[in-house]
Amino acid sequence: MRIDILTVLPELLESPLNYSIVKRARDKKLVEINVINLRDFTTDKYKSVDDYPFGGGAVMVMMIEPVYKAIEKLKSEREYDEIIYTSPDGERLNQKMANKLSMMNNIIILAGHYKGVDHRIREHLITREISIGDYVLSGGELPAAIITDAIVRLIPGAISDEQSALYDSFQDDLLAPPVYTRPSTFKSWKVPDILLSGNTPEIDKWRHEQSEERTKRLRPGLNSGD
Repeated sequence: MRIDILTVLPELLESPLNYSIVKRARDKKLVEINVINLRDFTTDKYKSVDDYPFGGGAVMVMMIEPVYKAIEKLKSEREYDEIIYTSPDGERLNQKMANKLSMMNNIIILAGHYKGVDHRIREHLITREISIGDYVLSGGELPAAIITDAIVRLIPGAISDEQSALYDSFQDDLLAPPVYTRPSTFKSWKVPDILLSGNTPEIDKWRHEQSEERTKRLRPGLNSGD
């Protein structure tokens, strides 16, 4: 799998993409992640990639030309399954979406910045817009990193115990069950006896029941997509 991230601030992506599961997946050659600086595609001598909006306003907008050139160069080298734009008015990222994206071969993620990108890019080149939540960030770099992390951890081989991903929150529209580790008793707080029983079918049943109970109590709208 290949993920190309277009950004005006590549430095913001260095840490999130170079540690933990994402780094191990990259080291194993399970995924190729390229962070591409949009300033490399501008003809402006100051490497500017933003300008004032038509119609006035104090905000700045990402210019069409550098973004267009970067995307067209990548598209000339390979076919892309999705060209994603990180946007607060996009589809809400969820586990089903991450599962689907993890099965693709090539993805571009355009990290929004300033007041956004020239809308013609969204109209003519972007195939999908994704939001990570109803709040405003300084830019799309962190959402791009979150989307990438959610995708990469699902690639077979990225997690040493692949079955652990089956118990992640939001798989099957359920929250994850409680988890415990040693010691079995701490300050009189005990681990549920069923988890110490060694009875795998009964443990699985307990975990599923706990997932259903926690989902109903904590996220009652989850199954309806809220």
